[in-house]
Amino acid sequence: MRIAAVALLFGGLTIGGLDTGCRGRRIDDLDTLGTVRLTIKERAFELWIADDSDEQTQGLMHVTAERMAPLPDGAERGMIFVFDHSRELTFWMKDTIIPLDIAYLDSTGRVVSTHTMAPLDVRPGQYPSGGAAQFAIEVNAGVWSDIGLRAGDAVTLPTTLLNPAP
Repeated sequence: MRIAAVALLFGGLTIGGLDTGCRGRRIDDLDTLGTVRLTIKERAFELWIADDSDEQTQGLMHVTAERMAPLPDGAERGMIFVFDHSRELTFWMKDTIIPLDIAYLDSTGRVVSTHTMAPLDVRPGQYPSGGAAQFAIEVNAGVWSDIGLRAGDAVTLPTTLLNPAP
């Protein structure tokens, strides 16, 4: 998953002035990332944490449906993108081979917007937050609809995500 802060600059996507080209390190093993367990609308989730620009740029690129399958305890898999401040966000699906749902959350965990994203969709601006967001959660397509998650809903985030250590 690549991220853009609604800016195209010389054909490259940028986020907050940082180039998100493929020059950074590649995340080859999701298990090297930290995880967080959340309950959203009574459904359990275990989310990989992408809290630096390299992890956010890589996101769930090349991740298979098998890797995203629910855990034995029924928890849904996904990724939470943690940004250092709220801003308008836009995601695309470059090299992401499975359909995903995305929920953008503000700094308090309130859902700003949701989208279902098509695999390999690289159209700029296709999946915008539609308002200031500090977090984005990606899960398998259809999950947000299944649990009825929509704009305005509150998601309880752990304080470690809301107030990360410096």
